[in-house]
Amino acid sequence: MMKEIRVQFETLEPYKEIDALRADNKAIGAVVNFIGLMRDFNEGDTVSRMTLEHYPGMTERALEKIVDEACGRWDLMGVRVIHRVGDLDPLDPIVLVAVASAHRGEAFKACEFIIDYLKTRAPFWKKERMADGERWVDARHTDDEAEARWQS
Repeated sequence: MMKEIRVQFETLEPYKEIDALRADNKAIGAVVNFIGLMRDFNEGDTVSRMTLEHYPGMTERALEKIVDEACGRWDLMGVRVIHRVGDLDPLDPIVLVAVASAHRGEAFKACEFIIDYLKTRAPFWKKERMADGERWVDARHTDDEAEARWQS
């Protein structure tokens, strides 16, 4: 099973990454992906820029643990999780979760599981810039609720 986990400052090119995930593996029957984009609004305010920070090493280990748990739950043929850090502008891709499997059901479930856990378990911090200043973004209770669905 092919796994690729990266945290990077460089521009994320999701479709190149998806192509690389499925390259030369004719047994793959499904690829499901999630691409998270930076929005230009949050909590009623226009956001002009965002800075994402992380703890190098710790963040990658957390992502690896999430992917390993998904691989233990579903029969997967490949997973790519790539997350941007640094300064981002509206419409920039922030995160890619791409999952390959023989069948769509496994890929859909694993992709949703990974992004739900990433939102609550991976140490990333967001600072938004608006016309009148900056603010750190708090965790959302809806992310905790999404993660809780997978507890069993």
